[in-house]
Amino acid sequence: MLYDVKTPEEYMEALDKDWRYDKLQMVRSIIKTKAPDIVEGIEYKMLSYGDGTNGLFYLNAQKNYVSLYVGTIKKVDPDGALLKGMDLGKGCIRIKKSIKIDETGLEEFIERAIDYWKNGIDVGC
Repeated sequence: MLYDVKTPEEYMEALDKDWRYDKLQMVRSIIKTKAPDIVEGIEYKMLSYGDGTNGLFYLNAQKNYVSLYVGTIKKVDPDGALLKGMDLGKGCIRIKKSIKIDETGLEEFIERAIDYWKNGIDVGC
């Protein structure tokens, strides 16, 4: 679902306060903790995280999952060990209601993607 908002605060206000809100807040918190200097904004009608000009992550609540977009997943997790058991697309991690984020390798994946990005390693499509 896309929200016609201009700020992250407006985005969060527009969300229904259900399980998707909670999952999105968890992922958002991980990103902000691992990269406190990252710029949070709105691009493509979803939350974006980057340096203000180049995005690293995009985060959005869909009808049946929360999606975290990050270029090409295989560049960050080549053998699939970190995200094992999660629903993945080429550049999208789908976090469904049943997923317990703290029981996955998502936090380590996010940390690795941030490290790559900060060191100039391409993780894009």
